[in-house]
Amino acid sequence: MEKEGFNEVLIEPLKQFAKDSIHLVKKCTKPDRKEFTNIAKATGVGFLIMGFIGFFVKLVHIPINNILVGQ
Repeated sequence: MEKEGFNEVLIEPLKQFAKDSIHLVKKCTKPDRKEFTNIAKATGVGFLIMGFIGFFVKLVHIPINNILVGQ
């Protein structure tokens, strides 16, 4: 009896996970050059936007910090 519970709780989900993982890997394809450049451009734009946001937050934070610290 306990062997069946162990099988249902541990073995079956692992089998299903392995089956789904193999199916996913078979479905995945390597991007072509156009798709890769689009992804690279989008990533670069995201990095630039996050960099500018960080820069402006730091730019605003410095005067506020000087006011609070009182130098």
